[in-house]
Amino acid sequence: MNTNLTQKLSKPIVEKVAIVGAGPGGLAAAIALRSQGINVQVYEKAQEFRPAGTGLGLAPNGLSSLDAMPTAGCANAPGIVETLKSSGCEVHHTVLKNIQGETLRTNATKYLENYGQPLLTIWWYRLQQVLASRLPSEIIHLNHRCIGFEQDENGVEIHFDGEKSVYADLLIGADGVNSIIRETLFGEGKPNYIGSMCWRAVIKYHHELFNDYELVFIKGNQQFMYLLNVGGGYTSWISRKFSPEYSLSHSADQVKSRILHELADWDQSFRAVVQATPAEQIWEGPICDRPPLTHWSQGRVTLLGDAAHPMAPAMGQGANTTFEDAYELRECFSQSANLQEALTSYEQRRIERTKIIQARSAWGEMRYYDTNNVASSGQTQERQMSLNDDFHKWLYDFKPSAIS
Repeated sequence: MNTNLTQKLSKPIVEKVAIVGAGPGGLAAAIALRSQGINVQVYEKAQEFRPAGTGLGLAPNGLSSLDAMPTAGCANAPGIVETLKSSGCEVHHTVLKNIQGETLRTNATKYLENYGQPLLTIWWYRLQQVLASRLPSEIIHLNHRCIGFEQDENGVEIHFDGEKSVYADLLIGADGVNSIIRETLFGEGKPNYIGSMCWRAVIKYHHELFNDYELVFIKGNQQFMYLLNVGGGYTSWISRKFSPEYSLSHSADQVKSRILHELADWDQSFRAVVQATPAEQIWEGPICDRPPLTHWSQGRVTLLGDAAHPMAPAMGQGANTTFEDAYELRECFSQSANLQEALTSYEQRRIERTKIIQARSAWGEMRYYDTNNVASSGQTQERQMSLNDDFHKWLYDFKPSAIS
């Protein structure tokens, strides 16, 4: 290590960082920055951590980013990725079925062989728990709903409900697609509905197909369903439907009735997992994203994860690109002489890559419903598959410098 870098690491470029949002992105950023000796405080609007969220896929690019993060104060603990593997489910086999339950295609996954990390399915709540366990409990402040901030050249004052305020050298908005930090910076209003409605839940349930596969995809007419084994005997089911206009149900019972009606013609084994789900545990909502930004930072405030680049879930890259953000932000802090240099470098490393992934995710969401038939544009299926292979290599082969 050179002398200049050693000097930079011995004295962080900021002393105190406030992160708004204790989802996986905010917690990963806290882990990354604390490893450099920075005083990080995380503020979360929820009154408690409780079982919530969907099942998600952690791909090689996200896992590699997490694997490269040192964990301050946890030298004897297993690595984050090792712990996640024991908390979730490594996907070795997937299956595509139609709504009658007939198998259309089966696949053995090649993520580990091709990219050095597996595809891992895990419950969002378990992911949050694993990341939170790597941080001192006293730096995570629950029941803190951010309502705005003010900044000057010396720092940022962050305001919360109940007339609570804190002061920091840097504010990181990791507060999701409806980020109050992003709204305060850029005033964009509501996110964009992209034409896809979603229903989902995670329940204690062992689907019969999990004896052979860890991930099941069922394709209907402009509608599809995922069944994910997320570990610990839990199943995540996710159903999305093309819907140019969206409307929300008025009660939990109506939500459950609505999704069962949507699945009326589907095989009973797929309907059974929904029938077994308590109505109040089913989340219903629109799939949304936002246009890419040309910059994420202003002064002493920056964005991370869904607050910076919310994307459709078609490619499962929301969490994975967020972990890339956290790793790259840490690297920029370690390699920069001051805060502005670090934030400029962070944007240069992240904005173009996430812009491409956002666009491909929105395109992929509509591809599920066959609303944009690639064949009609003159591209052959073989050509499209070649393009996908190149894109997947670019996407999943992201290797943080610490482990490349």
